[in-house]
Amino acid sequence: MALKLEPSTRLVVATHNPGKVKEIAALLEDRFDLVSAAELGLAEPDETEATFTGNALLKARAAAQASGLVALADDSGMSVAALDGAPGVYSARWAGPAKDFAAAMAKVEERLAETGLEDRAAWFTCALAVAWPDGPAVVVEGRVDGVLTFPPRGTKGFGYDPIFQPEGFAATFGEMEPAAKDAMSHRARAFEQLRAALF
Repeated sequence: MALKLEPSTRLVVATHNPGKVKEIAALLEDRFDLVSAAELGLAEPDETEATFTGNALLKARAAAQASGLVALADDSGMSVAALDGAPGVYSARWAGPAKDFAAAMAKVEERLAETGLEDRAAWFTCALAVAWPDGPAVVVEGRVDGVLTFPPRGTKGFGYDPIFQPEGFAATFGEMEPAAKDAMSHRARAFEQLRAALF
């Protein structure tokens, strides 16, 4: 069967992060009826996979099975070249249970200083998975490269956005208007692929 999503389908976004829900709603151009896992009171599954695509699929499947709805999950994070790709899939965990990204950004800066390397190359990866309650699923991945900058700049966006300056731009993700970031982010690139696959 061809996996397609019809406009106005009710989709559960498998996240408890309100910033992410807002960004996903904008990228989906409000063509679906979105409800978050938090609103449905769904538990967050343990992210036990070693890759972004593995975790996205795990979260989408868990939400689809628990809600009986088609579920969309994203697993994304920032990887730093000088830190051998860390924090990577552990990006959210570096912020701790309180989701303190100021502390997480400080940790990145500390770890970089410890390496003694000048390399500030970093990239954001976003894997998106859509799972149906009866089993089938689609997974895609997008990436955007850039450099890290300290101290953090900007209060827009969320997570590590204030220390990430995408290639070819003077502003950090934290300084960009949401529409500008949405036009070229890792999540936007993954969504382009998802749109091609499903809509």
